[in-house]
Amino acid sequence: MSAPAPSLHSAEAKARAERLGLRLGKANLDVFAEALTELATADRNVLAVTSDSRGSGKLKPFGEALPKQIVEVGIAEQNLVGVAAGIASCGKTVFAVSPACFLATRSLEQIKNDVCYSDLPVALVGISAGVSYGALGSTHHSLHDFAALRAIHNVTVLAPADNRETRSSIRWAATHDRPVYLRFGKAALYDLSDEPAPRDPRVASLLRDGDDVALIGAGETVIHCLLAADLLAEHGVESRVLSIPSVKPLDESALLAAGRECRVVLTAEEHSEHGGLGDAVARLLLGAGMTPVFRGVAIPDEDTYTGSQADIFGRYGLSMEGIADRALRALDAARVVL
Repeated sequence: MSAPAPSLHSAEAKARAERLGLRLGKANLDVFAEALTELATADRNVLAVTSDSRGSGKLKPFGEALPKQIVEVGIAEQNLVGVAAGIASCGKTVFAVSPACFLATRSLEQIKNDVCYSDLPVALVGISAGVSYGALGSTHHSLHDFAALRAIHNVTVLAPADNRETRSSIRWAATHDRPVYLRFGKAALYDLSDEPAPRDPRVASLLRDGDDVALIGAGETVIHCLLAADLLAEHGVESRVLSIPSVKPLDESALLAAGRECRVVLTAEEHSEHGGLGDAVARLLLGAGMTPVFRGVAIPDEDTYTGSQADIFGRYGLSMEGIADRALRALDAARVVL
């Protein structure tokens, strides 16, 4: 197999997506802004709070249409979370919108105390997540949000994989009575199924079934898993592909079935290799006494390579080629174990 290379919008990736019947949609961030506007138009108790993020959060139309339902706090993420918590305590439905890199770490104390410890139904929306900011470099990458928020009690952590899952997650978050963190990237994404996304985003989606290798992704890595499965089929490998919109809590039933029925379990995430989806899945499987050959594809513990999102995905094996290559090597290891 050739060396990993950037892929999602390459000619080969587009051809595979077309053969699988996938339709290129919008960026999840655009879908979020549209869905939030629909909710707030129907209910004046739905508010957005932003930290100078109307432009990057695609909320300019929202602010123009509903000026009394948007609060601008300026570049002050900690204040953003505190203000959102205060508004939620008055019975409003609040979406606090800020770049994920600043929201999840700079405001961590406010998320922990003002929102989660106080058990307030604030939807924390991390935009331009993962390595979406690309060449802006490490200061703007959010590779730690899963780890930081998984360690805080009382918050659901969601990373939708496509436009369907994003709409479902927004609607669910608007009615959920506890803290939620939502993670959205900037890339236009393929809708991964013709089936409606589960109404409860804590439920995993089975996108393809097989028992050689389970490819498990969250957010923008899922499409790469699905394309990798198509590539692996050419090598006679049957792949199970799971979209895990909820990094916390996990859909344990779907993941334990994968660990029980597949020879290899591979997770792919746009996050540090420490503390994210891979660690959560490995802990679940080991805790249940399962020991499949396991591989976690993520951003390694190093000074992160700078480039576009596609460049970074290619560099660290998160492209379809990289995931397929890692899966084949893991299957070789599984044969040795057997």
